[in-house]
Amino acid sequence: MHQDVCFLRDFYYTSALGRAAQKAMRDRLTAFWPSVAGLSVAGFGFAAPLLRPCLQDARRVIALMPAQQGVMHWPAEAANHSVLVEETNWPLASDSIDRLVVLHGVETSERPAALMAEAARVLKIGAKVVLILPNRSGLWARRDGTPFGLGRPYSLGQVETLLVEHGFAVDSHSAALFFPPRDRASWLRWAMMLENMGQKLSRYHAGGVLLVEATRVADAPRPSGLNVRERKPLRILDPVRAGGTQPAWRKGQRHGAARHIRNTG
Repeated sequence: MHQDVCFLRDFYYTSALGRAAQKAMRDRLTAFWPSVAGLSVAGFGFAAPLLRPCLQDARRVIALMPAQQGVMHWPAEAANHSVLVEETNWPLASDSIDRLVVLHGVETSERPAALMAEAARVLKIGAKVVLILPNRSGLWARRDGTPFGLGRPYSLGQVETLLVEHGFAVDSHSAALFFPPRDRASWLRWAMMLENMGQKLSRYHAGGVLLVEATRVADAPRPSGLNVRERKPLRILDPVRAGGTQPAWRKGQRHGAARHIRNTG
C-alpha cells in the first residue's frame, strides 16, 4: 500500500526531520551521480525531493507518482515535471531513460517484481538505477511517524537479489539517515555530524536507508505466453506548445479518485 502524497509532501517539505532526511539522501545520490548533464532522468514513488539538482543540467526530468499515492505539481515554482502513473505501466518508451531513482516505491508495492520489470523496460542498456529502501536493521523502519515506517524493510542482500533477478548488475551501495528519527531541535542540531560519522563507521547496519546503485545489463525476464505490447510515451510528457491546450491535471482538475495537489516546498 503506497503512502499518501500529502503525508509525504508534509514530511519532506514542512518538517525539520524531513528536510534533514532529504539532504542526507540527496548528498548520497549526488555522490553516485555527480553529473547528469544531457541525460534523461526519472524518479518513481516520491523521488521529487531528490531530483531537484537534476533540473539544471539534465535533458529532461520526470517524477512518476503512482496512482495509489497521488500526485502533486512539482517543482512548485516552475513548469510541472510530475505525472500520475499506474505502478507497473509508465508512460515512457522502452529504452528511453538514462537514470532512475526509486524512493518510497518498492517497499510499499504489492507487486515489486512487476515494478522492477517496468523499471528495466524503460531504462537503456547501460543505464543506472538507484533504489532507496528502508534498512531492515535500522531505526527508521521501526518508527511509524516517518515514511520509512510503512511497508517492507529490506536487507542489503534482498535489494541486490531483487535487482539481479530483473536484469541489473549491482555496482555499489551506500547508506544514509544515521541520526535518530526524532523531530526535535536538540537531536537535529547533531544530525549532519552523526551522518558524517555514520558514513565512516558501520554503514549498512546503522543507516536508516540503503541506497543501491545498479546498471541495466539485460532485459528483465517476462512470463511466457503473454502478449507484451510496446507502450507509447504519452504526450503529457512533451513540452506544451505556445497557445496549445494544457493537460487537465495542469489546470488543477481531478480525474476519478486520483489526488493532485500543489507542492508547497
